[in-house]
Amino acid sequence: MRLRRSLLFLAFLPAMLWAGDSLRVAQLLCEGAAQSRETNLMLFYARELEGVPYVAHTLEVNKEEQLVVNLHELDCTTFVEVCVALTLTTWQGSTLYEDFCQNLLRIRYRQGILSGYASRNHYFSQWISSNQKLGIAREISSPASLFSATREINLHYMSDHPSAYPMLAGDPSAQGLIRQYEQESSGVSVRYIPRERLQGDQSGDLGAVHDGDILAIVTSKDGLDISHLGLAVWDSDGKLHLLNASQIHRKVVLEPMTLHTYMGKHPSQLGIRVIRIICQPEK
Repeated sequence: MRLRRSLLFLAFLPAMLWAGDSLRVAQLLCEGAAQSRETNLMLFYARELEGVPYVAHTLEVNKEEQLVVNLHELDCTTFVEVCVALTLTTWQGSTLYEDFCQNLLRIRYRQGILSGYASRNHYFSQWISSNQKLGIAREISSPASLFSATREINLHYMSDHPSAYPMLAGDPSAQGLIRQYEQESSGVSVRYIPRERLQGDQSGDLGAVHDGDILAIVTSKDGLDISHLGLAVWDSDGKLHLLNASQIHRKVVLEPMTLHTYMGKHPSQLGIRVIRIICQPEK
């Protein structure tokens, strides 16, 4: 069964794979397998990707939706997804490229099933919900004194602006599904850490944020939920920083400014949701 699955993957991967990336994935997985059990794999793999150029819309490269594997160009979402897929594959005891692809597909698509453009978790709230149901991720929302702000999800940006998405613009069926999924994900109230609470250090409530957690920046922009993603890093200054595929720096980089200072330069950024990748479903 394993061999059959591998052959099936190899049969269709060339259409969606950037040159050399299968070798890069295999190399990273072998390096990850050699790490100690105490290694924070999310940060290990993120650090290995530092310096990779930032390129927007890296998944919008096919006429029809396919699993895109691209490690030589990353945006903020694909950077996080690659780190998660590498981490899951290592936790599973595998160094196989096709297992990485299986994990990438699981986390990127609604309920882990690729079924057209609309099946991708386009909004990060959808990504969180899907991966919590699959037992891959858990959203952190306590202590309440830290996660003191709430926001009701109201998604409609994509259905309001289909012409901004080439794979969506000429597909009324996909537009209808996108609108349906937006409505299904809306009306939910979520807790987040407001921007002003990000000045603390690891010894206080802010220590609920762990190295390698996914930080999803909550936005005030109408119709959207999250405007940017990265990973949490408690740096040598004792403050929380963002390791991210940065449009500003044009590459994957650890932001030299603290997260609080960084967000203070972007008035639409309200705070952060915190998502932790877990080894198996929590009981």
